[in-house]
Amino acid sequence: MKTYFEDMESLLRSVATRLASALVCCVCALALDSSFDISQYAHTAWTIREGFFRGNIYSIAQGRDGYLWLGTEFGLLRFDGNRLTPWQPPAGQSLPGSGITKLLVTNDGTLWIGTYAGLISWSGGKLNRYPEFDNQFVASMLQDHEGTVWVGTLGSPFGRLCAIKNGDVKCQGQDGALGRMVASLYEDSTGVLWAAAQSGLWRWRPGHPTQYAMPTTELKDLNSGDQEGELLIATRDGTRQFAHGKSEAYAILGGKSVGTNRLLRDHDGGLWIGTIDQGLIHVHHGRADLFSKSDGLSGDVIFSLFEDREGSVWVSTNGGLDRFRDLAVSTISVKQGLSNDAAWSILAARDGSVWVGSRDGLNQWNNGQISTIRRGSGQPDDAPQSLFQDDRGHVWTFTSRGLGYIERGRFVLVNAAPGGQVHSITGDNQGNLWLSENASLLHMRGGHVIEQIPWSRLGRQESASVLLYDRDHGGLWLGFWRGGGVSYFKDGQVRSSYTAAQGLTPNAVSDLQLDHEGALWVATQDGLNRIKDGRIATLTSRNGLPCDTVHWTMEDDDQALWAYTACGIVRIAPTKLNAWVADPKRTIEATVWDAADGVRLRSTAASFYGPRAAKSADGKLWFVTGEGVQVIDPRHLPFNKFPPPIRIEQITSDHKMRWQNLLSEAPANLRLPRLTRDLEIEYTALSLAAPEKIRFKYKLEGYDADWQDAGNRRQAFYTNLAPANYRFRVVASNNSGLWNEEGASLDFAIDPAYYQTNWFRALCVLAFVAMLWTVYQLRVRVLKRRHALLQQHQSEIRALNEQMIKAQEAERMRISGELHDGVLQQITSLALRLGKVRRQAPPESEDKATVSALQQDLIQIGTDIRHISHELHPALLQESGLPAALSSYCEEFSKVRGLAVTCETDESVNELSPGAALCLYRIAQEALGNAAKYSEAKKVKVQLTRANGTVCLLVSDDGVGCALDQLGKSGGLGVINMRERVLQLRGSFEFHSTPGRGTTVKAEVPFRPAP
Repeated sequence: MKTYFEDMESLLRSVATRLASALVCCVCALALDSSFDISQYAHTAWTIREGFFRGNIYSIAQGRDGYLWLGTEFGLLRFDGNRLTPWQPPAGQSLPGSGITKLLVTNDGTLWIGTYAGLISWSGGKLNRYPEFDNQFVASMLQDHEGTVWVGTLGSPFGRLCAIKNGDVKCQGQDGALGRMVASLYEDSTGVLWAAAQSGLWRWRPGHPTQYAMPTTELKDLNSGDQEGELLIATRDGTRQFAHGKSEAYAILGGKSVGTNRLLRDHDGGLWIGTIDQGLIHVHHGRADLFSKSDGLSGDVIFSLFEDREGSVWVSTNGGLDRFRDLAVSTISVKQGLSNDAAWSILAARDGSVWVGSRDGLNQWNNGQISTIRRGSGQPDDAPQSLFQDDRGHVWTFTSRGLGYIERGRFVLVNAAPGGQVHSITGDNQGNLWLSENASLLHMRGGHVIEQIPWSRLGRQESASVLLYDRDHGGLWLGFWRGGGVSYFKDGQVRSSYTAAQGLTPNAVSDLQLDHEGALWVATQDGLNRIKDGRIATLTSRNGLPCDTVHWTMEDDDQALWAYTACGIVRIAPTKLNAWVADPKRTIEATVWDAADGVRLRSTAASFYGPRAAKSADGKLWFVTGEGVQVIDPRHLPFNKFPPPIRIEQITSDHKMRWQNLLSEAPANLRLPRLTRDLEIEYTALSLAAPEKIRFKYKLEGYDADWQDAGNRRQAFYTNLAPANYRFRVVASNNSGLWNEEGASLDFAIDPAYYQTNWFRALCVLAFVAMLWTVYQLRVRVLKRRHALLQQHQSEIRALNEQMIKAQEAERMRISGELHDGVLQQITSLALRLGKVRRQAPPESEDKATVSALQQDLIQIGTDIRHISHELHPALLQESGLPAALSSYCEEFSKVRGLAVTCETDESVNELSPGAALCLYRIAQEALGNAAKYSEAKKVKVQLTRANGTVCLLVSDDGVGCALDQLGKSGGLGVINMRERVLQLRGSFEFHSTPGRGTTVKAEVPFRPAP
C-alpha cells in the first residue's frame, strides 16, 4: 500500500512538473535557433575593462517586470539592456554581504538574494532576512513545482540543503553527508529533485535521498540530458552524462575533455556549456562549436548562463557580460566552412544547393554542408567570377582563363579566354549563353563564340553590369555601369532604351529582375525603378525607401518584394506594393532590417560579378556582401511576440531626484516643489533582445496636445511647467515593431507659489477690476469733458456760420442795392443818352447803326445786372413768399439759361419763416446753378412740399451727374454750404449724384411759421 501511494505521488508530481514546464514554455515562447553556430548569433559584450562593471557577475535572474538582475562580487545591479543601476536596500537595512553568489526569482515575483554571508528576499518593497543562513555561503537555489524554495550552502565544516516554504525553514546535511557544499540543484521533468554536492550526486526527492558516487568531488552544475531521463553534470574534469544510476563522459569537441562550470539547456533544445577556462561551447544537431575570448567573448571563464523570456542567452565571464540572440539575417563564413569570406557571386541551383564564387574557389552548400572545388579538383588557377545555371542543370562560371561548367564536382573548361573579365552571364532555353565581357557582348553556344558585339554598336562605351534574359519576350535586358541606363536587345538590335532622359534614376545599374507580372525592376545607386509597358515608376527615400542606394531586388515565394539597400534589407508586402503600383505618387510602407538584425551594410556593390543574390529552392534569400554569405528566410523571420514592459524609472526636477523606482512604486500623491523649472522624467522598456531598436512615444496630459515621438531616447524634458496636476504616459515598441499600447503612467503635481494660488489670482482679478473701474471712470470724465467742449465748439461754429450767412446776406443786399441804385441807374442813363444820339444821327448813317447796337448791349447788360440784383436780394421773396419767389426764379432761370425747368410749389409754405424760406431759396439757386454748369441736363424738376411738420425741397435733373472728382471728398463747396444751411435749421440734407443717372438734392427743414 505504501508503495502504491508513493507511486501515485510520483505520478502526480510528474504531471504537475510537466504542466509547469509547459506553462514556462508558453511564457518563454522565443528561443535561439539551435541550428546556428554561436558566431551566427547577434553577440554583444559589456566588459569590466570598459568600465561597465566593477567585478565578476556570479548570478543572473530576470524579474517579472522584465529587469535583469545581476549579482556581482560588489553588490546587486539592475539592468534594462541599456543602463545599469546599482540597487541599495531601504534606509536602515543592509544585505548580509556585499558579494552576491546566487539569485532566484520565484513564481510570485520575489527576488531571492544569496550572498557570501546569508540569504534575504525582496518583495513588495520589503526586505526579509533569514537568520538561519547568517554567515553561510549560498551556493545554489531552486524553486520546485510545489513552490518550495531550496537553498544549498557552502559551510564549515559541512554544507546544508534547506527547504523554505511559507516562511518555515528546514535544513538537512548537518551530519556531513553532503560534504562541504551543495553546488547545484535541478528538478527534472518528472519532478525529481537532484543535488550536486561535494559528496556526490543525490536524488533528493521524492522518497528517501539516494547518493550516487562520482569520479570527482567537484560537481559544478546540473541540467537535462539529450534524452528524457538523462542528466548532464558539469565537473571540473569535464561534462558527464548520468542515466540509470551510472555516469559516463559526455563527448564534445571530438571527445576532448573540457572543464565545465555551467550548463544551460535553452528552449529550442540547444545546450550551452560554460567552461572553466576555454570559453563557451554550443552543442546543436550533433555538433559543437567553441566561442572564446579570441572570437569576441568578454572572457574565457564562465560564471553564469541564463536564458531570458525573449530567448536571448546571457553569459557572465571573468571579463564581463555577453548576450546572444537570434538574427533575422544569418552569416555563413569561414567558420561554417566557406573557403574564403571574400565571396562575390552566388547562385541557387534547382537541386536545392547553393554555389558561391569566392577568391580561392567555388563553394557548394548542400543541406548545411559546404564543399569547395579548388585547383586540386580541377579548378583553374584563378577564382570563379560570374555564375549561371542553364536549362540542362549545368552550373557555368567564368575565370580569367575562360568559360567552363561544373560536372561531377570538377570544372570543365570549354572556351579558353585568358585574362578576361565577365561581369554577368545569362542564357535562354535554346542553349545560348550571353556574357558581359569588358570589350563586348559575347553570344556563345556549345562553348563557342558565335557573335561578338562591341559595346559601341549598342551605343555604349563600357560593359554591361548585369544581363537578364526575358523568356516571355525572347529578348535580352542589359543594365550598364557608367551613366546607368537599361537597354532591351533582340534580334541583333537595341529595341528600346531607358535612361535619365526617360525618367530612370541615373548612375550605375546594379541589378535587374523580372517579377511575376513581367515588370522589370532596375536597382541603381539613386533608387529602385519599375518598368512596365514603357512606363517608369520610381521608389526612393522620398516615397518610402530607407535610403536611395539599392544593390539588388528579389521576389519571394509570396510575391513580396525584397531589396538590399545601403541601410538594410527592405521587404515590401504584396498589398503595399500593389497599392504603390496603382498610385506611384503615394508613399510606400516597408519593413527594414538593418545592422542590428545582422545585415552587413554596404554603400557600394559588394562585387563586380553576378549574380549577387539568389533565391534557393526552400525560399531563402542568399546574397554576398564581400564578407561572407548572408541568408534570410522570408517564411521564418524571428518575431518578438512580447510587447515590452514599460517602467518609469525616476523623476528629477531642478537637478534633484524626487523619486526612483528601485525601492517602491511611485506614491499616489507625488508632489514636486513650487517654482519647478527643469523637469526630467526617465523611463525604459524591458525588451532585452535589442534595446537599441526600442521606440518610445510619450505624452504629458495637461500639457502636450499629442504624443511626442522620442525615437529611442529614454528621457522626457519639460521646462517651466505651470502648477497643476499632471499624468505622464509612455508607450514603446520592441525590436519587431510590436507596441505596448497600455504603457506606463506616473501622476504628479507641482505645488504653486503664493502668487500662483487661486486666492492670489482672485485678489489680482479684483485689483485689476478695481483698476479698470477707476480707469473707466476717469475715461468717462474725460469723454464728458471732451463732449462738452465739442458741443461748445459746435455751438460756436454754428454761431459763426450763422454770422457768416447773415453777413453774406447783408453783403448780398448791399451789393444788390448798389447795383440797382448805382450801376443800373447809370447804365439806364447811358442807354437813354445813346437813344437820343441815335435819333439825331442821319437815317442812313453807319454811326446810327453802331449807336443802336451799343444801346441794345447796354440794355442787355442792365437786364443781367437786374437779374443778378434780384438773385442777391430776392425782393419777391419778402413781398410774396417762398412759393411765388421760387416759381418766378425758375421761370426767369429757364429763360436766361435756356434750360427747361418745371416748378411745383405748395402754397401752404407761404407762411414759412423768412430765415427758412431764404435757406431753401438759396439751396434751389445753388442746385439749379450746379445743374446748368455740370450736369448737361435737358430738364430740371423743382418741388416744394409741406407734410408732417416739415418743408421739403427736391431738385432733380436728368443730366450726366456730378463725379466725385468734380465735387471733392466733402461734396464740393456749394454742397457744403447747402448742408450747413439745412443743419443750422435742424433739418436734413441729402445729395445723390451718380454718373449717367443725374443728380438729386433734397433738403428738409422743420416748418416754423413766420411771426
